[in-house]
Amino acid sequence: MGKKLRIAIQSKGRLSEKSLDIIEKCGIDFANDPRVLKEEAYNFPLEFLFVRDDDIPGYVDSGIADIGIVGRNEFDEKQIPLKVIRDLGFAKCRLSVAVPNSFNYTSLKDLEGLRIATSYPNILDKVLKENGVKASYVNVSGSVEVTPFIGVADAICDLVSTGTTLKMNGLKEVEPIYNSSAIMIMNSEIDSERKAILDRLLLRIDSVIKAKDYKYVMFNLPEEHIRAAAQIVGGMKSPTVTKLFDSDWVSVQTVVAEDIFWSVFEQLKDLGAEGILVTSIEKMTE
Repeated sequence: MGKKLRIAIQSKGRLSEKSLDIIEKCGIDFANDPRVLKEEAYNFPLEFLFVRDDDIPGYVDSGIADIGIVGRNEFDEKQIPLKVIRDLGFAKCRLSVAVPNSFNYTSLKDLEGLRIATSYPNILDKVLKENGVKASYVNVSGSVEVTPFIGVADAICDLVSTGTTLKMNGLKEVEPIYNSSAIMIMNSEIDSERKAILDRLLLRIDSVIKAKDYKYVMFNLPEEHIRAAAQIVGGMKSPTVTKLFDSDWVSVQTVVAEDIFWSVFEQLKDLGAEGILVTSIEKMTE
């Protein structure tokens, strides 16, 4: 039996769900039983370890896992010198300073000499030092929001997604200081056999990530406008063009980046394009 690539993934939560989702989209089958802390894929040489997110950098550093998917915030906070091989782009969040609603906040300078409760003292300390601010930190692993109201801290620095939890606890977000998303990290000491498996996995992951940024577009167009349409849509190489029964018309198939799609759509309509069909792309490579 050949070797397997071992990946550490958060045992539960949004990051775990998104991590497993992208692996499933890579065509890798596994049981996904929440009661199991270790399992193997059925059709790919991949073994899963389901652990706490803040333990993942340490597991990868020690070689217990070959690679891991973790929030950049946990990676930067641990300050372990591992290689980041992909920014996966999901599980986005921000680390922000929040203060009681009565606090008159104008800038980070207002935190001078205060006590700040946080689970990320290293990240916070780096930002404050860059801004010439000295403060003390209260290292809290959970329920950071309550600390100003029990006299433990004057302000907090915590991960924020919607801000609802802050409002419920009488706090207001005043300064985003750091943005995070899911990243893949690796142990640089993995052997050549596992590295080959990793390369196969990354090829699949890259195709899934790239596909999210594009749409597959098909439309009919008067043939006289095909060069103008080609300049508008671009495409990975050039659009595919097929003659229609009506000799003056052609069918065009191409790929369009999501962020410019509506601009392209409007320009195609101005050229006389009809029957525009747009579909999502599951996987894509160049």
